[in-house]
Amino acid sequence: MTDEKALAEVGTKLLFENERVRIWEFHLNPGEESPVHRHDLDYVLVQIHGDRMAVVPEPGSGGPYPEYMEADVVPGQHFYIEKGGLEKARNIGSQPYFEIIVELKD
Repeated sequence: MTDEKALAEVGTKLLFENERVRIWEFHLNPGEESPVHRHDLDYVLVQIHGDRMAVVPEPGSGGPYPEYMEADVVPGQHFYIEKGGLEKARNIGSQPYFEIIVELKD
């Protein structure tokens, strides 16, 4: 399992934060993979641009997506995702990927 101190942020750049939400932008170029990170808060993910992405969970880390998963990107598509698990995101497409992440604070 990954060392807790080595975990990355969930997004590329923090855009806004207050007592209720934290909003991130997230970019990955084709073939690029994010560092390992954990979603400690439930969140809404909004796809903005790209064509194909993968979620690569850390073995045994639990979370809502415990298995490797690939999916097409649909700009404007959004997902509510519960917190948990350690993962990496991988751009397996031919286009740059961009999303907005809205973390929901308790």
